[in-house]
Amino acid sequence: MSAAVPQHTSRTTIDILVRRVREGSSAWAKLALTERIRLLEDLRHAYVAIAEPSVRAACEAKGIDPGGPLAGEEWLGGPMVVVRNLRLLSEALKDVQKHGAPVIPAKHLRTLEDGRLAARLYPRDRLEGMLLPGTTGEVYFQPGVTAANLREHQASFYRKPHKGRVCAVLGGGNVNSIPPMDCLYKLFVEGTACVLKMNPVNAYLGPFLEQAFAPLIARDALAIVYGGAEEGAQLVHHDAVDEVHITGSDKTHDALVWGPPGPESDARRQKNEPLLAKHVSSELGNISPVVVVPGPYSDGELRFQADDIAGMVANNASFNCNAAKLLVQPKDWIQRGTLMDRIQASLGHAPVRRAYYPGAQERWHQFTDARPNLRLVGNPGEGDLAYALITDVDPAKTDDRVFRNEPWCTVLSETGLPGSDEPVAFLEAAVAFLNEKVWGTLNVTLIVHPKTMRDPRVRAAVEKAVRDLRYGTVALNTWPAASYALGSMPWGGHPSASPRDIQSGQGWVHNTFMLESIEKAVLRAPLTSLPSPPWVPGHKSMATLSRRLMEFEQSPSWWKLPGVALAALRR
Repeated sequence: MSAAVPQHTSRTTIDILVRRVREGSSAWAKLALTERIRLLEDLRHAYVAIAEPSVRAACEAKGIDPGGPLAGEEWLGGPMVVVRNLRLLSEALKDVQKHGAPVIPAKHLRTLEDGRLAARLYPRDRLEGMLLPGTTGEVYFQPGVTAANLREHQASFYRKPHKGRVCAVLGGGNVNSIPPMDCLYKLFVEGTACVLKMNPVNAYLGPFLEQAFAPLIARDALAIVYGGAEEGAQLVHHDAVDEVHITGSDKTHDALVWGPPGPESDARRQKNEPLLAKHVSSELGNISPVVVVPGPYSDGELRFQADDIAGMVANNASFNCNAAKLLVQPKDWIQRGTLMDRIQASLGHAPVRRAYYPGAQERWHQFTDARPNLRLVGNPGEGDLAYALITDVDPAKTDDRVFRNEPWCTVLSETGLPGSDEPVAFLEAAVAFLNEKVWGTLNVTLIVHPKTMRDPRVRAAVEKAVRDLRYGTVALNTWPAASYALGSMPWGGHPSASPRDIQSGQGWVHNTFMLESIEKAVLRAPLTSLPSPPWVPGHKSMATLSRRLMEFEQSPSWWKLPGVALAALRR
């Protein structure tokens, strides 16, 4: 497969394709809703057709047995979520057709303690709720959005369409649902035509996307190009491109917006005179923290959460922007060491993985060489990386790279915050520490015991922490990646970021309810669940479960649930 993948697109071809999409963008902006809905149905069927070969290509590139359980990662992180996204967009446009905007029932709205509006987006109905039992997903809005004016903060393209825009999309190289879903958001939520540049790491996906999205390419609403930094720079600076969307690193963002690192770039930033003066939306990674609020955890509950955290580290060889990277616990909490031991034991059930992302070996050594309190898990072969646990990092040394740089490899650091292990005081300290000392604004996990939440003081402190944490997604008792996969939930960095201090980026994707003026997404799950999540290490039926979930997402039905449940329970 790899031999057939284009290495780069010539400057001339990029210019021709951008201008072709520019010409097609006005027709795309005017396209009738009925046609858009029909197109989404066609795209869904076409994506199902490329699912199997695209997963096989991803497994080959990442060193995964395509017939083994780990192939389930590629089904879940690729075709399953894209097929779901296509279906939800179709349902959203049917709502726009009938009601002017995707419908959120009044009973799903509530007012937060600070007076702002929140809307429950997941589950939409009982059938959808069976996928993640006991889990709910909400959006918290920025001040000014009310139940009365919510419609004014939805689907603005369909209320006041522009005359045609072109977005250069620099695709993420790690997860194969990112490039198609970023484009689908721009195309169907914002009405913007796209030129997608594949990341060299997963350029093998490009020909499959060309096949699945052929109807969009035929309309000149989409073009796909290939190459590295040089082709990316040509694309984003092209005079026919109106805006840019980047999934990648903050370094890539800053080099494009402010220029290569150095005095000139610093001067531009200080004067707020960007080299790239176009609107840039982005998703740029995160040191994803997991905060453990002390409580009366049983051994089984602690083991469940340890498996969950280990899965957040191991999944996709830890090349996820939402991979757990920093565990935050109270310094003197009695169960602090036990949880670390349980995470280490769980990672022992995860196979060591090929470090397929460029630079991973070097980054791993930057974090682990000469480190005290280092625990290594696994026996890596050539090209593989062991799992590295860096325990008891001093939180006072805030210039330590574990707090300032995303590892982007199989490293999990742990720190203990001094002071009280009483939940309310610990939460206050943890929120301040993460907001002020830890890089990134994308997502955070809070682990809270339900018995701890029965104390009204603690409940109020937890809710305050959820509101105060400057992250685009706050997840309770589960991996924020579940919010990414739902598609209906907005995904992006917290809006407190700015181009001069970009953190995890600006703007939202997925967001099939087409919401605006969003502050964050909040996902809440039970402390434990049966079955266990598919990402936990050693899940033997993950590939079967993932395929059945994709079949379910093509056309949800109560009749398909027993097959999903059976695969999920077979751990």
